[in-house]
Amino acid sequence: MASESTTRPLSDVRAVGQPAPGRRPSEAGSTRLFGRQAERRRLKRLLDAIRRGESAALVVSGDAGIGKSALLDHLVAQAGECRVLRVAGIQAEAELAYAGLHHLCAPLLDHLDQLPQPQREALATAFGLRVGVPPDRFLMGLAVLGLLAAAAAEEPLICVVDDAQWLDRTSAETLAFVGRRLAAESIALVFALRDPEDASFAGMPQLTLGGLLPADAHDLLTATIPGPLDELVRDRIVVETRGNPLALLELPNGLTYAQLAGGFGLPDDRNLSTRIEDSFQRRMDSLPLDVRQLLLVAALEPTGDPVLIYRAASELGITVDVHQLPGFAGLLDWGRQVAFRHPLARSAVQRGAAVSERREAHRALARVTDPVRDADRRAWHLAHAAEGPDEVVAAELERSAARARARGGLAAAAAFLERAAQLTPDRTQRARRAVAAAEAELQTGMPGAALAMLSIAEAGALDDLQRARIDLLRAEAAFATNRGHEAPPLLLSAARRLEPLDSKLARDTYLDALNATMFAGRLADRTGVGSLEVARAARSMPRRHSTDKGDVLLDALATLFTDGYEAAAAPAKEAIRAFRSADLSAEEGLRWLWLAEAIAADIWDDESWDVLTGRHVELAREAGALGQLVLALNSRIVLELFTGHFRSAMALTEEAGVVAETIMGNLVPYGALWLAAWRGREREALHLFTSVTAEATERGEGIGLTVAQAAAAVLANGSGRYDRALVEGQRAAECTAELAAPNWGLTELIESAARRGRQDLAVDAFARLSEMTSASGTEWALGLEARCRALLDDGDEAEPHYREAITRLRRTGVRTELARSTLVYGEWLRRRGRRLDAREQLHTAHEMFSVMCADAFAERARRELAATGEKARKRTVTATGRLTSRETQVARLARDGLSNPEIATRLFLSPRTVEYHLRNAFAKLGITSRHELSRAPIDIT
Repeated sequence: MASESTTRPLSDVRAVGQPAPGRRPSEAGSTRLFGRQAERRRLKRLLDAIRRGESAALVVSGDAGIGKSALLDHLVAQAGECRVLRVAGIQAEAELAYAGLHHLCAPLLDHLDQLPQPQREALATAFGLRVGVPPDRFLMGLAVLGLLAAAAAEEPLICVVDDAQWLDRTSAETLAFVGRRLAAESIALVFALRDPEDASFAGMPQLTLGGLLPADAHDLLTATIPGPLDELVRDRIVVETRGNPLALLELPNGLTYAQLAGGFGLPDDRNLSTRIEDSFQRRMDSLPLDVRQLLLVAALEPTGDPVLIYRAASELGITVDVHQLPGFAGLLDWGRQVAFRHPLARSAVQRGAAVSERREAHRALARVTDPVRDADRRAWHLAHAAEGPDEVVAAELERSAARARARGGLAAAAAFLERAAQLTPDRTQRARRAVAAAEAELQTGMPGAALAMLSIAEAGALDDLQRARIDLLRAEAAFATNRGHEAPPLLLSAARRLEPLDSKLARDTYLDALNATMFAGRLADRTGVGSLEVARAARSMPRRHSTDKGDVLLDALATLFTDGYEAAAAPAKEAIRAFRSADLSAEEGLRWLWLAEAIAADIWDDESWDVLTGRHVELAREAGALGQLVLALNSRIVLELFTGHFRSAMALTEEAGVVAETIMGNLVPYGALWLAAWRGREREALHLFTSVTAEATERGEGIGLTVAQAAAAVLANGSGRYDRALVEGQRAAECTAELAAPNWGLTELIESAARRGRQDLAVDAFARLSEMTSASGTEWALGLEARCRALLDDGDEAEPHYREAITRLRRTGVRTELARSTLVYGEWLRRRGRRLDAREQLHTAHEMFSVMCADAFAERARRELAATGEKARKRTVTATGRLTSRETQVARLARDGLSNPEIATRLFLSPRTVEYHLRNAFAKLGITSRHELSRAPIDIT
């Protein structure tokens, strides 16, 4: 990894146009940059922005030799009064976790103490400064953002990353994360890479370089070749090089002026990169053998450490003082750091060497690399030096994998283990290491690579437990790829195979299988395995320990699907109690809490649902487990809606959107749909409904269809469109292989069927509902039962049931259910001609819905009030300014009492950016302090 900081000199080596270390860019000289006027203006705007206190990210892409590095040189040369950090990716380091990030951030570690503790510990662990739990990659991203922001508080900061396509994966993902979150920190993050479609940097501003304009290419060629050149020959060179500056500079090398002038020595039409490499190769051919050997060692040593390279060369018998050797023909600069003039020069050196020569060079580098301080790079050299299976090297790689995992470098651990498996002579050991590599690949979100390693493992000598674990890993890969399709049968098969081998793992796998079948829900027929089959298999297994939370949860779910709701009520309540206990570990919580909170919602236990969803969100935030956080937030959003806290639901919906955007995940916005439905935002809700149902169907998530249909029924009932509500309620209620959402569909179905005179449907639905609510016995359940019973009986007997519903629901936290019960009671009173009594209930319902922002239900209550001859009191909100989406998010969280650092963590921003948005929000709202936010109209969007 080549690295440079203009305030912390690391090397005397400089590329063309690159300032010497230790000097400000404005003081450095620069070679002439031909053309690129538009690109220079783009870079000037970037520099102007960060000098104004803004931030910017830019990805410069283009073919090898197109001039990316020269453009970065120009940027650095113009960056007066800015601090510049510059690194370049090295292909040989692409598997070393956080290597690139460490090189970039090393000069800034004196700002580490300014970060919040979780971020400080994440960086220290990743950089090997402490031993700890491997940090989540998104927590690392937030930590790096904070570190750069702390440095930029002193002076504008420019981070330049050349050859970013060769960064190690963890560094690339982290820096791309930072680039997407920049806002107002005075930071510029500029990447240069070859492929504009590189997924690691997707979604960031792009600057794609093509060849030079013909006039600029002619000027460059004229400056390169002394003497006159036939115009037709010159035009042909420009066309064939497609204006590629490096090609124009390098291809003439090794050709005589006569050949060029006459056009007889022009290169053929092979790939341009290959032709440029060939030009570098021609330079090498003229060099003495010892120089070529030294070049090869330098090409294979990624750090550019001249002492290390010289010692390795000495191991190969090159004993001449490097400064007395002939020149390197412009391929290499040798100073305090050794740097190749261009990456293609490095690859040309490697390509021009025989396989045996490369192995010898790697072997020499391994011998001189410190086995303690740099054990991982030494192991990597040994791996490349191996001529065949080698257990000693494989074991060393396995130890490197363990160290990488401890630093959070799961991608590096997977690479080490993969190479270790390939070098392992023993079939049993090879299979074990391949399985370990597959596990690491799964943890890094690479199910395809994991499956490839499992294929290698299956060719080895396996015992029954290993085969069962392979089945389990295949199932987990399927579940990670598509939750609803292949996972259930694979998980069921793995659980059955594990039963006689590892009972704990078997039961946990059965629980995973039930989870998968519930996600599949009504689409389980695609998999050939449903919840009932998994539940029966699970119940045939003896229970491990009465206190094991996974066992308790498995028993509750298995009983539900085999024996029905009433039989499952007692074990369901036991499972909820187990998960509400204070000794719940983070691992248990992140793995099983979603199921426990779904059970709580299914039995209408609002207090436990509140506790469990709150804990799930908290654990996911603390761990930085963003995939889990989106799931937890969606569950929490629905709870907040049922409890009438629409303001919190809005904030959580925005947070879920931020997280989904941050991880660029294909995550279905269930919470956003429910929020839009409850608020009566018909256009928004219908758009989300279409999106959610399409995505859920494609992913095989039948549960998503049920959730969406229940939300659609709420939307329709809210606006009094009972025909639509009846259809969607029926669809939501028909699935019995899922939790909670079918129950919500039942209540919507009963109300809409009663309003449309479909007594047959209403009675059947009520029979199902009352069986469950009686078994549950909670105030929420019994309050719903009373309300639905009243809806079925429109006579005088209905009133006690309405009053019972309101009384019971007042004892719960589900304020929307209370408001709805008050509304339907008021509607019943109006139809009975009791206008004064009706007004009292309808006023109450209207006020509750208005405060919540449940606009459709509030409008329904207003219409009913108007029918009694009464006008509803309008709730007015006068906005003093239009906030942006981000300003709204920040202002809401500040109003809720979060500090700037807490808001920054929640929204994956820097505290400085939070301060910037909050300042703008204050100005637009006409206020001057956080205390005034409670009166500001920022909860209505």
